[in-house]
Amino acid sequence: MNNDPLIFEFAVAKNKPSSFNSEKSNICPFCDVENLTDIYQTNGSMIWLANRFPTLKDTKQTVIIESDQHNGDISSYSQEYNRKLMKFALNCFDEMQQSGEFRSVLWYKNFGPKSNGSLAHPHMQVVGLNKEDGYKYIHENNFTGIHVFKTNDMEVNFATHPVQGFQELNINLLEDSGLDKWADWIQYGIRYTLKEMYGGRCDSYNLFFYSNRNGICCKIIPRFYAPPYFVGYKLSECNDNVTLRKEAKRLLNFVQKS
Repeated sequence: MNNDPLIFEFAVAKNKPSSFNSEKSNICPFCDVENLTDIYQTNGSMIWLANRFPTLKDTKQTVIIESDQHNGDISSYSQEYNRKLMKFALNCFDEMQQSGEFRSVLWYKNFGPKSNGSLAHPHMQVVGLNKEDGYKYIHENNFTGIHVFKTNDMEVNFATHPVQGFQELNINLLEDSGLDKWADWIQYGIRYTLKEMYGGRCDSYNLFFYSNRNGICCKIIPRFYAPPYFVGYKLSECNDNVTLRKEAKRLLNFVQKS
């Protein structure tokens, strides 16, 4: 298997605004709605548009502005708004996938200073890769694990074969009829990650969305600093099953009390 990296164009990146770098402008371009350009779709305050700073070569980079709340997040949206957001974002992802223009399409979200994001204003990214298979290191067992919750159309588990490591939460949509409950569990999972997991010490996370043979998985990955085994060898680490089962019970109890 060839390791063909995505090419990062530094000349473009050095001009990007940043919420986490004090040396750069902290003026938020996503709040300046009147001056946004290259807009594809809108739904209220949700806006899908071209990324003004496309830093990756041979890609089409797009952004979904989630809300007009600069300090908003999925964890703080109403249930109704979050359901609408997930449907909107899924439609954007599907449109790029079905266009036939790309070898693969990636959909993800950064939140917090350790997530590798540059802007705090809530947003997701949908990126079309012209030449690369963005899923070549992803396997079906990355979406399976210790059971938390299951219905006929959606399922939740803690990964026993994580992509990076330790405690990754998989929210699997199995049928379209489960879309609202899938969105709810993504929201529950993010709240749990920020408030309860690791004693509330986690301030950053990533969401990654994967189409697979069973439907679509949203993987919630708490972000700290990447472990050396993953950085140096692409070896993920996973907590033992006893720990994951305890975490699964804690998550279910957290949701039931919400």
